[in-house]
Amino acid sequence: MKISMDMVKKLRQMTGAGVMDCKKALEEAEGDFDKAVEILRKKGAAKAAKKAGRATSEGIITSYVHFNGRIGVLLELNCETDFVARTDEFKELAYNLAKQVAAMNPRWVSRESVPQEVIEKEKEIYREQLKDSGKPEHIVEKIVEGKLEKFFQENCLLEQDYIFEDGKKVKDIITEAVAKIGENIQVSRFVRMEVGEEI
Repeated sequence: MKISMDMVKKLRQMTGAGVMDCKKALEEAEGDFDKAVEILRKKGAAKAAKKAGRATSEGIITSYVHFNGRIGVLLELNCETDFVARTDEFKELAYNLAKQVAAMNPRWVSRESVPQEVIEKEKEIYREQLKDSGKPEHIVEKIVEGKLEKFFQENCLLEQDYIFEDGKKVKDIITEAVAKIGENIQVSRFVRMEVGEEI
């Protein structure tokens, strides 16, 4: 199938990927846009994985205060260069992530940042809930793991469903930004304050 420049342009607008990447993805997908987007996302994830180890010593601290003045968030988003930190795209990502924190109230950035004692305590609670269920031990452990996964999805920013785009997690949005911008991007920390709540 012949891939036209209009098709490449359309895919580029949809994904922000480079012209040659879009052309190759469309050729590979034989003109199917959904498949081409998937191909680009997989390549983006691979590119992002390569950049994941690179130092992120630049970035910005952004703030978001909810319209009613009762919830406020400070969030630090890091990248590799000051140039990227000053771009509108990077600032918008940081601001949207701060809004995500305001709306979804995560307690940690990632599952790796959840203290081990918290994880053990959660497991203990789940096992206690299932104590009289009569289920075999290996089934109880599977249920405990499932509940723990749900705990991570609710309490870790990177694991949460992204409020601005259905079907994507926050970590997917960051991975896409890494692939598009070409630098490693990481949320280092955030603090969320709500009137009347202790930090």
